[in-house]
Amino acid sequence: MKIAVIALTRGGKELAGRIVAGLNNSEGCAVTDGVLSTIRRLWSCYDGLICVMAAGIVVRAIAPLCRDKKTDPCVLVLDEKGQFVISLLSGHLGGGNDLARKVAAITGGTAVITTASDVTGHTALDLWAAENNLRVQNPQVMAGVAAKLVNEGEVSFFSTLEYGRFPADFKVVDAPDLADIILSPAAFDPLEHPDTLVLCPCNLYLGLGCNRGASAADFELAITELCAQYCLDRRAIAGIASIDLKADEVGMLQFARENNLPIRFYTAEELNRVEGLATSPAVLAATGARGVAEPAAMLAAGDDTIPGQPGQLRVRKIKWKDVTAAVAEKKLPDMVQTPISKG
Repeated sequence: MKIAVIALTRGGKELAGRIVAGLNNSEGCAVTDGVLSTIRRLWSCYDGLICVMAAGIVVRAIAPLCRDKKTDPCVLVLDEKGQFVISLLSGHLGGGNDLARKVAAITGGTAVITTASDVTGHTALDLWAAENNLRVQNPQVMAGVAAKLVNEGEVSFFSTLEYGRFPADFKVVDAPDLADIILSPAAFDPLEHPDTLVLCPCNLYLGLGCNRGASAADFELAITELCAQYCLDRRAIAGIASIDLKADEVGMLQFARENNLPIRFYTAEELNRVEGLATSPAVLAATGARGVAEPAAMLAAGDDTIPGQPGQLRVRKIKWKDVTAAVAEKKLPDMVQTPISKG
């Protein structure tokens, strides 16, 4: 995080100097054109603002600037003695709560945290989703589900995936209609679950093969049809894989670039190590690999903790005129929330 520290009084400036000396990636910023103008000028340039001054003036300055907790910088407010470090804005996603604890350790004061999940010790849903790279399909229901978690001590959770540990305050249920939270790469329609938080993991990998010269439009059509046929959310696609002989395919590379997807290539020898798949005589003759799309997808979705362990094949290869595609699923890791730093 890039942090700006600003202060008004002599005592406040002395405290600001101590904070800058003890906090990495922070710098003191002079108030040269008034507090309101200074905060507005710094707003989009820093990940966090530490204001050693009265809370009222900070609230007035930031009120017209606040847009979205995913993009607003975190804001802390301190008295000039450093007795209380208030996490005022973007406490979770913006990192304000953790920053407040770090600053309080420097000043010898108390971090003032008001977010309910931190106070009660329950999972902070927005932070948990961000830490685990989960795409929130209906963020407007996040607050309601988070409130239920705080009020009732747990929320019901449904997943279509194989996974490791989840937060202790999630109660697993066996049907999406019973869930407060749904986690799946399937295309669940949030309109059909208006009060349920629908989350999409990024854990599907496309294995691709193609005829020489296949265009980006050919790949786009194939993947669009594949996702529609198998009810997959495209936001769940984490990457693309193929054989190294296709590393110069302009259409494949363009498709990956346009969809902001990493792409990796495997040798025929690497692909042939994946067991339990049918051999395609035509592919074997052309490439030396028994198959491309299926084993490439499985290798890309492999378990990071077990070298050489391929992922689970979810969609067997499908052929279009110039494109072949398959989908493999990566097992989700333990998804408990990172412990809150006390330092």
